[in-house]
Amino acid sequence: MIIKKLTKKNSGFTLIEILLVIAIIAILAGIVIFAINPSKQLSESKNAQRSSDVTTILNAVYQYSIDNNGTLPASVSALTAGTPGEICKTGATCTGLVDLSVLTTNETYLTSIPVDPTGSSANGAGYTISRSANNRITVAAPDAENGETITVTR
Repeated sequence: MIIKKLTKKNSGFTLIEILLVIAIIAILAGIVIFAINPSKQLSESKNAQRSSDVTTILNAVYQYSIDNNGTLPASVSALTAGTPGEICKTGATCTGLVDLSVLTTNETYLTSIPVDPTGSSANGAGYTISRSANNRITVAAPDAENGETITVTR
């Protein structure tokens, strides 16, 4: 009688095969993350928020002006022509800042002054406002990212 030697065949993956698959997945994940570039996407979304905020502030100032026979808020009128001033946050101490609280009184024009998405100074909103000699108003976001300039003038 011939005895066949039975060998047990192990099924499964070797360590080398598993490491190879992990390395391939890591390389593909790196390529995808690089292609998506989350930091650029985040800074672009912050800039979109800034652009929206700047337009909102300017619209509120002009709505106030329309409702008050063309008179700008006193803090804007007090600005030296061509010199921007930082806008004060709602409820903050506005010493040395442009106080637009008249726009948020009774939530007539704004519920609160928009604040820059990356934060701002302790009392400032992170946006500036200026007026020209002809009373054209410019609101700007000086902290815009990716080298963008965000300003709106009317």
